[in-house]
Amino acid sequence: MIDMAFLITAFTTLFVVIDPPGQAPIFMALTQDMDTRTRRGIAIRACLTAAGILAMFAAFGEAVLGFVGISMPAFRVAGGVLLFLTAMDMLFERRTKRREDRAEEEERADPSVFPLGIPLIAGPGSIATMILLAGQHPGMTGLAMVIAVMLAVMAVVLALYLVSGPLARLLGKTGLNVVTRLLGMLLAALSVQFILSGLKDFGFAG
Repeated sequence: MIDMAFLITAFTTLFVVIDPPGQAPIFMALTQDMDTRTRRGIAIRACLTAAGILAMFAAFGEAVLGFVGISMPAFRVAGGVLLFLTAMDMLFERRTKRREDRAEEEERADPSVFPLGIPLIAGPGSIATMILLAGQHPGMTGLAMVIAVMLAVMAVVLALYLVSGPLARLLGKTGLNVVTRLLGMLLAALSVQFILSGLKDFGFAG
């Protein structure tokens, strides 16, 4: 049975963490001197690379945690804290600046794998989110739902990469800042929910 509430929450969380609207101008900056065909190839490779990494962590992340002796409730609390810090960066514009600086430092002929695929899309926040979401619905059905949600978000990222130029001009710097702050507020609330869920599993919260 498909849990629509879980799918909506999972999509929202992963969408906010990856922040596709915030990715678009960085992609445009990294590929500004390239032709349309090359940009399309880079966008596809970046999304495929990130999707493969995130799917791998969704499938085997909890097993790795168990191997090193980390319980899922503990990881929920730690992941919630990490996502909350990411939300603070989004609210105060530190995240966008750090992404732009990283992109400038690592700019090369083909940025699809690094820095676009890793760590701009498949970064610590999105990896932690995939493990957390997969842990909420153990089993093949839950894994399939999480991977399907991730692929849906990757489709949004790819679409925004392909229209990054017009999108950035349409929103402008102010528009992008507004979107980023709204997503940051939403992520802050979702991260607190992860922390409360972890504390509840420990018996510290009702």
